[in-house]
Amino acid sequence: IAVEMMASKMEQGWERTRAAAFAYTSTAMPMLSGTLVTAAGFLPIATAESSTGEYTRSIFQVVVIALLVSWVAAVVFVPYLGFRLLPNYRDRHARPSVFARWLARAGIGSEATGHDDLYQTPFYRRFRGLVAGCVSHRWLVITITLAMFVGAIVGFKFVQQQFFPDSTRPELVVDLRLAEGVSYAATEAEVKKLEDWLSRQSGIENYVAYVGNGSPRFYLPLDQQLPQRNFAQFVVLTQGPTEREALRLRLIQLFEQDFPNLRGSVLRLENGPPVGFPVQFRVSGPDLSELRRLARQVADTMRATPYLSNVQLDWEEPVKVVRVDVDQSKARLLGIGSNDIANLINGALQGLYVTEFREDIERIDLLIRGTKVERQHLSLLQHLMLPTRSGHSVPLSQIAILEYGFEEGVIWRRNRIPTVTVRANLYGDIQAPMVSARIEADLAEFKRKLPVGYRLETGGAVEESAKGGESVAAGMPLFVISVLTVLMIQLQSFSRVALVVLTAPLGMIGVTLFLLLFHQPFGFVAMLGTIALSGMIMRNSVILVDQIDQDKAAGRADFDAIVDSTVRRFRPIVLTAAAAILAMIPLTRSAFFGPMAVAIMGGLTVATLLTLLFLPALYAAWFRVEMPEASD
Repeated sequence: IAVEMMASKMEQGWERTRAAAFAYTSTAMPMLSGTLVTAAGFLPIATAESSTGEYTRSIFQVVVIALLVSWVAAVVFVPYLGFRLLPNYRDRHARPSVFARWLARAGIGSEATGHDDLYQTPFYRRFRGLVAGCVSHRWLVITITLAMFVGAIVGFKFVQQQFFPDSTRPELVVDLRLAEGVSYAATEAEVKKLEDWLSRQSGIENYVAYVGNGSPRFYLPLDQQLPQRNFAQFVVLTQGPTEREALRLRLIQLFEQDFPNLRGSVLRLENGPPVGFPVQFRVSGPDLSELRRLARQVADTMRATPYLSNVQLDWEEPVKVVRVDVDQSKARLLGIGSNDIANLINGALQGLYVTEFREDIERIDLLIRGTKVERQHLSLLQHLMLPTRSGHSVPLSQIAILEYGFEEGVIWRRNRIPTVTVRANLYGDIQAPMVSARIEADLAEFKRKLPVGYRLETGGAVEESAKGGESVAAGMPLFVISVLTVLMIQLQSFSRVALVVLTAPLGMIGVTLFLLLFHQPFGFVAMLGTIALSGMIMRNSVILVDQIDQDKAAGRADFDAIVDSTVRRFRPIVLTAAAAILAMIPLTRSAFFGPMAVAIMGGLTVATLLTLLFLPALYAAWFRVEMPEASD
């Protein structure tokens, strides 16, 4: 904006120093207001008190620092650079640059220098006529714009929703879940089987397996796993994204055809707060058997959805147990307590701590336990000899009855209520929120008929996205107050502030259009970009409204002030918007920032056109500007 202002004034014949000073005096405060409004668009990110906000807060910090520093550079350093580097537009004999000649051929600029009117080229004359037509037919323009906005809101439901995209890192995480209650040995056997398969695959740098636990947190959004004997996790480092995707497909096919004793999940690393299974539904209630029955109905509905794979309950299989029913009368006669029996059984089967062995700084616990045969054959447990106070030993079967049965291996509770989570993997291009929405529709009748005391909730990516959205929404009042404060200081008029604010949502027209055209999902990062986009749109509106007010203060008629200000602000508004749009092009290839870049590009493209065509019409309608009388 500063360079364009200097160049245009010098093209109109102003002296170099005066042109540089004018760029500061006329645009510094509107640019500061626009900069602060744009920065305020990122405030909801900074105030988001959630793991999502923690993950994205650096976006606010970087953008605000960059914007404020760029404003200082634009009003202090850029005029000096322009004074030193811009060509002498007042010299009629100076040969225009290649870019100036190209603009002249396009009708946007003029090869002539000196005092020729910059805004009398064929392009500007046509553009002036277009703006005048929009102002003249203001209600038609406003109606068309509102219709486009309503269409964008309606069309937004066809945009796929997303929480955070997967990471582009080359690692794959493979989770192996066996039946509840299996031993480490059984889990390790399956791990060795998969290790043997991986050793024969190409495109792998290395891999590591964790038996009975998940990987340590080597990556911030890693979904940490609790220790459990029936679980193992692989971290496979591939040679690149192409090799990662090829290996991922082979692993998915492998688990569909082999490894019948486990449930395998093949996952890319996540961006944002960890979700784990992307599609989850929770059933909560007091009775465990009824709870499990309802959860299995939900699982059947999810299995009928073609987009899901590996549907499972987070706790399902009961585990085998041996209950020791002690005859307390006999135990007291022998001087044996229940605690003595428990310690002896634990020592025989698992090991009982007795002391420790020290070597330098190392300490090793020493345990005593039964022989391997006793530990592996529970049928021998009843023959376990118990020492008595008299110095003799009696078998366990003399004072206790062993009962064999089943019980729940784990009971997950949420808010102290037993809860079963039905979860599934999502393999394909469709996004988890879209699948969850379809399943919710299928479960509507099931949810309505739930018994009293039972409830169904949606988890996974939908829930985490809602948490992030709520934390951002909590910061929206601060955003609104900050924007209104800045606009009131700059415009000093409630009417003009309302006029500028009404242009902010219009970016949704371009956001919806571009997301649909480029098949990009609308995720949390795209939402942040859309919020920030509203600040960019209001910045352009502030600059244009301020220019109209300056022209009206200089004595121009209202109609002429609107049209001429729009014509004069065309180049700086379009140039800044084009610079922002072009700067987003490299980000479109990013898995993380791609949807945000597309949303900003689309919103800013359409909003820039609306700023130049819709805003003048809205200004004329808002302040009831009369048409000039036609001359005879």
